Amino acid sequence: MAAASQQVLTMSEDLRTAVASQTKRLNSSREVVERLEENGHQNKRLKRDADEEDAEDQNKKSPKRKIVLLMAYSGKGYHGMQRNVGSSQFKTIEDDLVSALVQSGCIPEDHGEDMKKMSFQRCARTDKGVSAAGQIVSLKVRLIDDILEKINNHLPSHIRILGLKRVTGGFNSKNKCDARTYSYMLPTFAFAHKDHDVQEEVYRLDRETLEKVNKLLACYKGTHNFHNFTSQKGPRDPSAKRYIMEMYCGEPFVRENVEFAVIKVKGQSFMMHQIRKMIGLVIAIVKGYAAESVIERSWGEEKVDVPKAPGLGLVLERVHFEKYNRRFGNDGLHEPLEWTEEEEKIAVFKEQYIYPTIINTEREEKSMANWLNTLSIHDFNSSAVGMQANNKNSKNSSDLEGSDGCDDDSD
Repeated sequence: MAAASQQVLTMSEDLRTAVASQTKRLNSSREVVERLEENGHQNKRLKRDADEEDAEDQNKKSPKRKIVLLMAYSGKGYHGMQRNVGSSQFKTIEDDLVSALVQSGCIPEDHGEDMKKMSFQRCARTDKGVSAAGQIVSLKVRLIDDILEKINNHLPSHIRILGLKRVTGGFNSKNKCDARTYSYMLPTFAFAHKDHDVQEEVYRLDRETLEKVNKLLACYKGTHNFHNFTSQKGPRDPSAKRYIMEMYCGEPFVRENVEFAVIKVKGQSFMMHQIRKMIGLVIAIVKGYAAESVIERSWGEEKVDVPKAPGLGLVLERVHFEKYNRRFGNDGLHEPLEWTEEEEKIAVFKEQYIYPTIINTEREEKSMANWLNTLSIHDFNSSAVGMQANNKNSKNSSDLEGSDGCDDDSD
């Protein structure tokens, strides 16, 4: 009996040992499974984190290089080109550009707040409502893949980046620019003589009047003292002397039943209002309000009342880097800053966005027609009374369109 009891106790002990061993093995297996699952989740997290870091590193590893961007934009609805950091009241072209550069990954977000960090420089400040077909900005960016496409994806259709070129590390688009070409699109009825009663949609510019316009515009070529064609510059201020390389009016063309023409002017640099006043004076002479001699008299020390044409038709056409191209354009390392391959895209943009804006705004607001009605108030023989009339009336007409934005040398 004692032997049987001992056998039972032994079997019971063996069973407990077996169960304990089995439980231990099960717990061990469960721990292994849990560790594997935990490792699996951890590996997934590590992979996800690694992928995000790789993408970020890829952006950081993209080399930062000094480049120039060729920009075209319609300026209507904007308060000029230049950004005013910290002021959201007046939207500018650069506001949209910087936002697109950040969103596309070309620049870090903090560079958008402090543009000096990316060595940003515009070639010319276009003012309120003024458009551009060939604006150039220089800056340092990350050279990401498909960079132009990615920037344009974050821009409105009326602002386009049409080209990109690498430049030297110390390049500054404003300081390296030799010359700028602006165009001014206007309805040709602006040249109709004041004694002729003309209908705007019927008027067509004759050959004789076009030749007279071009003869007068050619008078501006060379170096002259343009103190009467801007504000806050005296006749003895050396910076009032400017060099004009060419100025002419092209053949007229018809849009929306109204005939237009485009005046082009190329100069080293321009002062505020200068181009609009140069054109305004020629219109006043052709219409019979002023004598041709007023042009030459305006270059003297006398203060001459020079009317300022509306800002609507002014467009920055092209900026020139001839000295830079001669020095670096063929050195085997850098490209010349010429945009022959982009000419077609520039022409298409002007036809789609710039010209229609000018034409439609002129038809709706009649800025040229309203300004022409103020010419009779000017006194081109007197320098005091006429100036007061000009200042008073220009606020009611042309200033609504904004100024030239040609103040190239005063950033």
